[in-house]
Amino acid sequence: MNIENTQSQMRKGVLEFCILSIIKRGEVYPSDIIEEMKKANLNILEGTLYPLLTRLKNADLLTYRWVESTGGPPRKYFSLTDKGAAFYAELEATWNEMAGAVNTLTKNGQVAEQPDNFNQ
Repeated sequence: MNIENTQSQMRKGVLEFCILSIIKRGEVYPSDIIEEMKKANLNILEGTLYPLLTRLKNADLLTYRWVESTGGPPRKYFSLTDKGAAFYAELEATWNEMAGAVNTLTKNGQVAEQPDNFNQ
């Protein structure tokens, strides 16, 4: 089994949640997302980020506005829509449940009882 492939799949699974977490804090320019992800050791390329932002925008989870730039073309700043905020809240709850379960399993080897909706 290839460890790099497994690691890549794990990162992809949390990428959307991490990006939405950054945008949830306030309007953001894509290069700022890349920089924050890099600081957290979750490197992402523009070629991965932009299609994901487009998909989230097309799902009405994000909106954007153009801002004129003094040093080049206008910049697109993204923010969450109300639907995006609700979606994020659901992702956050799922993440917290899953992270708690994984921590229980990996830290002390005992399985904690999970809410009924966790295994859906």
